[in-house]
Amino acid sequence: MLIAVAIAGLVAGVAGLSIAVVAHNRVNQIVEECAEMLRRQLQAAGGPVDNQALRDLAIVHYDALKEMSGHRSFSLALLNSAGDGVIVSSINGRTETRTYAKVVQDGHAREMLSPEESQALRAARLGKGPVVSMDDPLPDFGGNGHAPSAKS
Repeated sequence: MLIAVAIAGLVAGVAGLSIAVVAHNRVNQIVEECAEMLRRQLQAAGGPVDNQALRDLAIVHYDALKEMSGHRSFSLALLNSAGDGVIVSSINGRTETRTYAKVVQDGHAREMLSPEESQALRAARLGKGPVVSMDDPLPDFGGNGHAPSAKS
């Protein structure tokens, strides 16, 4: 009985330590992302920059419909230094093409984003464009693609 309790305690301790390491790594990733965002904001504020000019862009190519290969669909994020802009997505199939545009304000979309659109938005905000793949490890901004509730 005592051995079982000791083993359970050891397993719980190892699990807790693993969770702490993952949390520590995620916090470091977020701090690094915030520092990069601040550097880019200060760079834009430090010189004669047109805040309305498109500055950040990223495009993600992918196969939206499994009927075609070759990454013919795409999501393109076009943003100014304030994080305002648009995400344009084109879903291409054999018989039809659909195009969508979604507004971005202060770096957050006003509508729900697909994973590919979120990846394009994050890459543009971090200055990682122009071409990004879904496999590129980009940190999340803590948003989930929903519109910010205070802005609506």
